[in-house]
Amino acid sequence: QVQLVESGGGLVQAGGSLRLSCLASGRTFSRYAMGWFRQAPGKEREFVAAISWSGGSTYYADSVKGRFTISRKNANNTVYLQMNSLKPEDTAVYYCAAPGTSSDPGAYDYWGQGTQVTVSS
Repeated sequence: QVQLVESGGGLVQAGGSLRLSCLASGRTFSRYAMGWFRQAPGKEREFVAAISWSGGSTYYADSVKGRFTISRKNANNTVYLQMNSLKPEDTAVYYCAAPGTSSDPGAYDYWGQGTQVTVSS
């Protein structure tokens, strides 16, 4: 069993930055690839980024490539999402998920409760 808790969301102006964190419980965190997804009101949950268990491989949605960076620190059981050059269309609830690197949310077993990111224009 894995529990995931996101933090770091908030309100930011367009062009600003935020860093989201996802703290995982359980000793097996370092074995899990992890993903970040987001869901805007009235829209389906969409893939944002994913990272392999070692951190050696990362994957991004085209919409965030070059602006967002996913990373992890296994010693702290934490995965991060650094978001730069934020746009109003990035406004959504952001979720971390495990295990895997798939862009399909149905492939993941564990989800956090989400953290709200709001980007004002």
